[in-house]
Amino acid sequence: MKSFFCLLLFFIGVNAKAQTNGEATLRHIKEVEWPKAYREQDTILLDKILADEFKMIGSDGEYSGKAEQIQYIKTHKPSYISFKFQIRRLEIFENGTAVVSGTGIIRWKDEKGEYDLIYQSSNVLIKRNGTWKAISSHTSGDQIVRLK
Repeated sequence: MKSFFCLLLFFIGVNAKAQTNGEATLRHIKEVEWPKAYREQDTILLDKILADEFKMIGSDGEYSGKAEQIQYIKTHKPSYISFKFQIRRLEIFENGTAVVSGTGIIRWKDEKGEYDLIYQSSNVLIKRNGTWKAISSHTSGDQIVRLK
């Protein structure tokens, strides 16, 4: 009986470690790799992040897929000052699905000065062959905040 509990504690520890590693990987994808792909127009990196069946619903209500997102970064060089994504929800489910959502803050500058474009984003990722792939993204709530 004692060995059963030891084995059970071992598997709980292994699962907790895997969960923590998964969370760190997802955080890295959403906070580092995904913004880097857009900032550096890195189509290879974006291709690695997005699943073939990826769909996005933008703040304007328009749908796009993986091919459209890759084409977008090829043709739109970023002109923003900075970008930061603050994760507010990160959950990994037992079926290899994860939800990552939060707030994006893009700092811009125009003739009136600097401003932040703030939006909300929800993403669904699945773990496929040991790699997390984004299958869905939705943005909403674009808000402009002028900086003084």
